[in-house]
Amino acid sequence: MPSAEPKSAAASSGGVQSLERAFDLLERMADAGGEVGLSELSTSSGLPLPTIHRLMRTLVACGYVRQQPNRRYALGPRLIRLGESSARLLGTWARPYLARLVEETGETANMALLDGDEVVYVAQVPSRHSMRMFTEVGRRVLPHTTGVGKALLASATPDEVRALLARTGMPPVTPKTLTTPEEFLEALHRVRETGYAVDDNEQEMGVRCLAVPVPDSPTAAAISISGPAGRVTEEATADIVPLLKEVAVELSGALASSGTA
Repeated sequence: MPSAEPKSAAASSGGVQSLERAFDLLERMADAGGEVGLSELSTSSGLPLPTIHRLMRTLVACGYVRQQPNRRYALGPRLIRLGESSARLLGTWARPYLARLVEETGETANMALLDGDEVVYVAQVPSRHSMRMFTEVGRRVLPHTTGVGKALLASATPDEVRALLARTGMPPVTPKTLTTPEEFLEALHRVRETGYAVDDNEQEMGVRCLAVPVPDSPTAAAISISGPAGRVTEEATADIVPLLKEVAVELSGALASSGTA
């Protein structure tokens, strides 16, 4: 009997439907926090349970999914290697766009991703000034201390943000670090209103950072410029933020086109 399921985009474009479905299930597992049951996947994807069970069995055999003792399924350890490699590539693709920010602002430019509950820096182009900011690629920081952290979490719900902050705590890094959920949620509200985030001496005294999210990025990403507070002033912000937003849109387009075949 022919299936009543709608033809997928992969099938209609000559792709492999089972691959499309497998990757869709992995995405749904990630959206659900990394662990789900078959019935939940069936409900969210619209696929029949036998189809999901067959796909999950293959993913388990390949190490991309593992079955827990409670019979639920969790994302597997082999995905870590893929994630680390793709994060490095994302940083490589971003470098020309960060270089433009450095050329036009004179300050250090960064790209960061949200990895679990932490912010990880995946790319940087340093300023040519002798007094400049330097953040090691691969460095991890807590989101509440940074401009990129605010930009990355601006689209999250208040409940999601509170849950993250409960897990990480809000330890102060400087006297100006935000240390209560209410302060941080108010900062996220300002990001949504203005389209950019500010780290005003909150990660390091004497340093100011301006950050924006990369729209429609395949994973939550943000770009920023950082420099001495004496150079990254309120007046400079008016010139830097429009450029940051423009470059973020251009980078978003480049990331989207890099996935075409």
